[in-house]
Amino acid sequence: MPETTTPTTDGAALTDQLFRLLRLKTTPVGIQMFERAEDMEAVPKIRRPNGAIYTTDQIIGQAARLGFTVGITAADLVGAQCAAVIGLAPQDEEWQAGKPFEGVWFATEDDAAAHQRAMQCVPYGRYKAMAVSPLSSGRLDPDICLVYANPAQMILLINGLQWSGYRKLEWGAVGESACADSWGRALATGEPSLSLPCFPERRYGGVPDDEMLMALKPEDLAKALEGLAALARNGLRYPIPPYAVQSDVRAGMSVSYGKK
Repeated sequence: MPETTTPTTDGAALTDQLFRLLRLKTTPVGIQMFERAEDMEAVPKIRRPNGAIYTTDQIIGQAARLGFTVGITAADLVGAQCAAVIGLAPQDEEWQAGKPFEGVWFATEDDAAAHQRAMQCVPYGRYKAMAVSPLSSGRLDPDICLVYANPAQMILLINGLQWSGYRKLEWGAVGESACADSWGRALATGEPSLSLPCFPERRYGGVPDDEMLMALKPEDLAKALEGLAALARNGLRYPIPPYAVQSDVRAGMSVSYGKK
């Protein structure tokens, strides 16, 4: 029988493969949750806000856009919305009411509350801190990885996930607070989680217009990269060269879908 191997989850190797196979322009990062703030503060070369108040989007952005390793507790975040998504603040009755969003993001009190109920968040009580770092740094043992990519890169990453052990992947969109669709959902469920980054992620986190976000466990990212490599061997790779809209399609289709 052929020898089976386990895909590597080494952060530097995963990053190298992502840049090679998808030509990403943004650094993939890892998130690790901590039950004790002291353990977060012991991470090598960790940066702390030191009195500044941020959104979680900014903390993620500092790792993805600037290459920083950053650690935070709930006290470093601007409010309960950011902290609750990663389980650092309770999703209590006041939070569930969503009053700050009424008349701003949603028309009525009921709409704001429905939005809060729709969000997937890490349960409160276990974690006291979070750290984020470039995946290649090796400073964290990440619970999840974050990959920013344009739509063409992202669909190939999804195709890689589906190369073996196929299953349909389904996601939702809560709209504002879309971090609940990505890192909130992935941390809470362990499932690969795709999102369209929202207004705050783009305004405060520096996410460009063309980028989407996939949050997934290191082992799922490794599986996706194995699939991407297999697809690349079949000529299905990034960048996807456009086929002229008036050309006879048979030559191209015979390569992509088999010569039948």
